[in-house]
Amino acid sequence: MPSEFEIIARYFTRGTSHTVLGVGDDGALIAPTPGQELVISTDLLVEGTHFLADADPEALGWKTLAVNISDLAAMGAQPRWALLAAVLPAPTSDWIEAFARGFFACADSHDIDLIGGDTTRGPRAFCVTILGEVPTGKALRRDGAQVGDSIWVSGKPGRAALGLAHLQGRTRLTEPALTECLAALHRPQPRVKLGLALRGIANAAIDVSDGLLADLGHILEQSGRAARLQIPNLPVAGLERDCLLAGGDDYELLFTATPGSDSGITALAGKLKLPLTRIGEIVAGPPGELVLCDDGGSVITPATRGYDHFRQ
Repeated sequence: MPSEFEIIARYFTRGTSHTVLGVGDDGALIAPTPGQELVISTDLLVEGTHFLADADPEALGWKTLAVNISDLAAMGAQPRWALLAAVLPAPTSDWIEAFARGFFACADSHDIDLIGGDTTRGPRAFCVTILGEVPTGKALRRDGAQVGDSIWVSGKPGRAALGLAHLQGRTRLTEPALTECLAALHRPQPRVKLGLALRGIANAAIDVSDGLLADLGHILEQSGRAARLQIPNLPVAGLERDCLLAGGDDYELLFTATPGSDSGITALAGKLKLPLTRIGEIVAGPPGELVLCDDGGSVITPATRGYDHFRQ
């Protein structure tokens, strides 16, 4: 088993492209671009809660960074720097090498410098702090939704939760759905290009990590608004519907925009080759109130709205 400092030097020390001083000192030095605000976020992934014990290390390395990049995408920010803290239970060189390969593949795809972190021994867990830049005053936030806004979501929410349900034996998927859902679970694709394109278009935005309904609820509460949803082709009932509405782990973007932007958003979907689906509208009502209807307009009461770490 390699030592702590061998792990850092061998697997997590690389050249940087936009950092003054990276890994190797007591702290990193970065120089933010003039006219930009820093956006900072952190996420913790714990074995048994966020990933299974037998998770593929390369895919896990990718996901560890990707879920953090998603937070910056939701704010319309360009990711720049990341720090990684890793807790590892007597890891082998092969395992660490595969994890680092996945982590840096994700970093390279978004031009992110790893500028520091920490390692220690214990139950497997990973914590990333990520920093990005957004032009001053242009960040997408949760508190800007306006009455009359259309509500949109990217991609195909629910696939990651269905993939997990398959692994847990709660459902059985067949191809090609199996490959698609497992890819969504293990290698989520942060919607950075979409977030950047939504600057000046979206009034509010959030990434879908805890479930579509739960995360929309955060926008409604922060904005002091209510919403009415009528999701096209919503499954009638069962696990598929529960995964779509409340499964989480999708890392798609959920956002609101004025109806005058609808045609532009549809055009943006084609440009990015990414499904963008209108699923409802912001309405007047008690902050946080959310009415969900089926295709016929009948009100649906979902079993749950999403994941809560302290209530599951």
